[in-house]
Amino acid sequence: MAKIHEVAEAAGVSISTVSYALSGKRSISPATRDRVERAAALLGYEPNAGARMLAGRRTQIFALTEPFRPDTHAPTHMSFVLATSIAARRYDYDILLLTDAEASAGMRRVSASGLVDGIIVLDVAPEDDRVALSRAIDVPTVFIGVPEDVEGLVCVDLDFEAAAALAVDRLADAGHRRIGFVGHPESAYARSNFPPRVRRGVEQEARRRGVAVSAEYPGEGDERHRDIREAVRRLIDDGVTALALHCDDAAHSAVLAELAAAGLSVPADMSIVSIGSSFDTSSFSTPLDRIPLEPESSCELAVGLAARMADGESVEPGVRLTEPRYQAFGSVSPPR
Repeated sequence: MAKIHEVAEAAGVSISTVSYALSGKRSISPATRDRVERAAALLGYEPNAGARMLAGRRTQIFALTEPFRPDTHAPTHMSFVLATSIAARRYDYDILLLTDAEASAGMRRVSASGLVDGIIVLDVAPEDDRVALSRAIDVPTVFIGVPEDVEGLVCVDLDFEAAAALAVDRLADAGHRRIGFVGHPESAYARSNFPPRVRRGVEQEARRRGVAVSAEYPGEGDERHRDIREAVRRLIDDGVTALALHCDDAAHSAVLAELAAAGLSVPADMSIVSIGSSFDTSSFSTPLDRIPLEPESSCELAVGLAARMADGESVEPGVRLTEPRYQAFGSVSPPR
């Protein structure tokens, strides 16, 4: 990358004149400013972030607040980080990743420093401290996720309620009247915004379709694998003929293992649909139908909105949801 003295030499001016011309801190003749700007463009020179901040210019950096906690499911979370970073580059932005478990601390820090042009919020809790903070700071903020209180916020996400309804509809259309739902551990329903939305979508659509639902929420920690298999046995005993899974990839594997141990095959004895999976369900021992999470669509929309806001464009607050899509891999059939 070119240095400021090289721009000064190419433009035939002093280093201080280059600084003044690019920062706007002092009056420079139009001809000199044009000569400096052409030299900077030719050499690929960019002032550093600190200089741009002092000049009141954009830094071309978005902060991505993504708290890493002991229970963070890294593959899913990192898929959003990657998708956001790729989308940001299309808008000529870099990403500053804030991973402090105390999520609002990093967000407060970058907003006070002027280091970023916008903030994108991940891992949104139903009651999230960053909601109030986003209203108190001047930095444009976009949430990927939908907290309980969305007043004045710009939020984007997959339509998890519609995804859950799509799963129930596919099973109900195949003739299943009793469905088992295997969800995340109970603690996730207070910690994250999307598990309650999936559960709500399953319950509402099941009522609308006249389908009975038996739900299981296996625990966390060392006993989780055992809890999942016990949950599957209870659902089998309860007479379910289909399963809707909203859990991680290890839980999916445990469900399939327990069905095999019980002598049940998919889909002949048990139909299965995976809801909001960030992993490839076609690679399991038995490929599973799924409604994928697809972070790319949500992240692309969020970054685009943040870029518009950083440009000073007025963006209407509200929740913008991406439409779910169904991928069939042959794990649903009529019940016997």
